[in-house]
Amino acid sequence: MISFSNINKQYGRQLVFVDAEFQLNPGEKVGLVGPNGSGKTTLFRMVVGEETPDEGNVSVPKKLTIGYFRQDVEEMKGRSVLDEAIAGSGRAGDLHHELEALQHAMEDPKADDMDRILERFGHVQEEYEHLGGYALESQAREVLHGLGFKDDQIDGDVGALSGGWKMRVALARVLLGRPDVLLMDEPTNHLDIESIIWLEQYLKSFKGALLMTSHDREFMNRLVSKIAEIDAGEIITYSGNYDFYERERTIREANQQAAFSRQQSMLAKEQRFIDRFRTHAAKAAQVQSRIKALDKIEKIELPKKRQIVNFEFRVPPRSGEQVAVIEDLHKSYGPRVIYDGFSLTIRRGERWAVMGRNGAGKTTLLKMIAGATTPDSGSVRLGASLNMGYFAQQSLDVLDPNLTIIEQLQQDFPQDGLGALRNLAGAFQFSGDDVDKKIRALSGGEKSRLAIARMLYNPPNFLVLDEPTNHLDLATKEMLVEALKDFEGTMIFVSHDRMFLRGLGSRVLELGGESGTDREPLVYPGSYIEYVQKLGHEAPGIFS
Repeated sequence: MISFSNINKQYGRQLVFVDAEFQLNPGEKVGLVGPNGSGKTTLFRMVVGEETPDEGNVSVPKKLTIGYFRQDVEEMKGRSVLDEAIAGSGRAGDLHHELEALQHAMEDPKADDMDRILERFGHVQEEYEHLGGYALESQAREVLHGLGFKDDQIDGDVGALSGGWKMRVALARVLLGRPDVLLMDEPTNHLDIESIIWLEQYLKSFKGALLMTSHDREFMNRLVSKIAEIDAGEIITYSGNYDFYERERTIREANQQAAFSRQQSMLAKEQRFIDRFRTHAAKAAQVQSRIKALDKIEKIELPKKRQIVNFEFRVPPRSGEQVAVIEDLHKSYGPRVIYDGFSLTIRRGERWAVMGRNGAGKTTLLKMIAGATTPDSGSVRLGASLNMGYFAQQSLDVLDPNLTIIEQLQQDFPQDGLGALRNLAGAFQFSGDDVDKKIRALSGGEKSRLAIARMLYNPPNFLVLDEPTNHLDLATKEMLVEALKDFEGTMIFVSHDRMFLRGLGSRVLELGGESGTDREPLVYPGSYIEYVQKLGHEAPGIFS
């Protein structure tokens, strides 16, 4: 279907692809992995023709339709959410809007080319019907509902949406196009867990080929049957899901390490013979023969190690038994009631996972606990000896864009040595020269990593975390989960990442119900894993 043959691509001195080979076959679902900057986006852009290789060939059949979901969303305004979703959904979407324009033209009594309009309307209507266009609006509503939109949003102005919701509209457009191939760059970013599960089910039933990147291990495991890893310019494929890829990669590295060691021993032995007998006339022929043989040997390279630095918490000061007491909380936004008499007590050592659809009030609750917003009535009382750390996307605004990463850390922790701060940066995937990057040049994900690193270095005893794993790659996310397992303080967090929920949630607060209804919040006193086992039958597959 789509093939890459002997691809070479270079940006300045950076080699992205070196004689790379890859093939995406019909119906395959493939996960694309590799460190930041390895070339994943470049590969996508080559498929859609936005970039070309310096050498080699990218073969894409002419009649193949490709849907490409990317992280940068263009401007959206002047239409309803429904129309915007339909507009970019391929040929049927184009015809949908042309039919609307033609209908308006036919209603104009002053139109002087009515015969041409009627003729065109007939042709467009016939093609639209042939493409199944009359089911397009209902399909669009179904997809938008699945991605978390309510009816009033679907019929409302797309220009009024936040960036995260516009990403969902862009995702809906790509899905509605029903292409032969889906290219998806981090499709679960900005989605809540219910929308992720809906998307997972949708993509499972998708008949075309799928090539995607994702920092969500569960999502990747449930969908893909092949992994394509970009590693030092090569594209290496593994026939299995992400867990299989990790196991096989570990075995592959061990085998390569063993082969490297054996070859080094052999080379050292040969070199000793050459050095010993180089000046012996009787051995001259043997020495020359061995020198030539060594020159012809293809040298095995050491496997490239993923540098994962483990992060260990300093022990936070002990708080009082009652960390936060929420009593008779009321909060509304206009006519919309978010909380109506909600009460909850958070005790020392508990780790509360707050779940629910977007708009259910998760972020609002964390803001009220952190003091970033106030309830309409009721109270949030924080306990004794409490030192709170609050992470939200706004936390990125406190970073100084004119400083480098290491300068920011030195400013925050002037009493600590450079080595300790470099270790902190390394734990959050800033190694080597990365620490000299200006903060203004960092991506959103890099800024998130830096903000979390700053907060956790001298940890507070109460962590309030709103989507801390957004934009984190799998290695950093797994390191963070392992580090937080050893955290001796109290946590309340919002996350749509099932690995994060499973690893850390010792209590569950579900807002709005699993179907998104406005019923009373559900307080579950056990872990997330126990919650899934006990209540998973009420919404099969959603939380497991």
